[in-house]
Amino acid sequence: ENEKPTKILEIGTAVGYSASCFVKYAPEVIVDTIELDEERAKEAIENVKNIGVSENINIMIGNAVEILPTLSGEYDIVFIDAAKSKYSIFLEEGIRLIRNGGLILADNVLYKGYVMSDYNKHKQRTAVRHLREYIKEVTESPNLETEILEIGDGLAITRVTK
Repeated sequence: ENEKPTKILEIGTAVGYSASCFVKYAPEVIVDTIELDEERAKEAIENVKNIGVSENINIMIGNAVEILPTLSGEYDIVFIDAAKSKYSIFLEEGIRLIRNGGLILADNVLYKGYVMSDYNKHKQRTAVRHLREYIKEVTESPNLETEILEIGDGLAITRVTK
């Protein structure tokens, strides 16, 4: 099925680059995106205005853990690119908010290869543990079908059947 998505939820706006790309690819798409860092969010608001896609992009400033439970509606795609330690919470909310057959994309799941190796430096240990939990969850849950692509730092693509 080659339908273009109409509603995308992005967790982690950064400077608005991915959100803008989504709109460039599917001009009728609406992107709801959440950014914790106020400075970055302001930069994103400027960027999407300059690119001319601000009507399609709704930037929410705040903590996704608090904002997500207040959202409703059905998204075609949920894109997770934020705090690694919260990926499992984001997944749970993503599953709640996604339409049947929708896709949850999680970026950086292989985290420089550390997630699949025995690498155990203290600084990265927690992130690695959380990402391993995320991968375990999306690959073992019966209503989730996941493929992990080794693009960049790893992209997990999960199709949700409800």
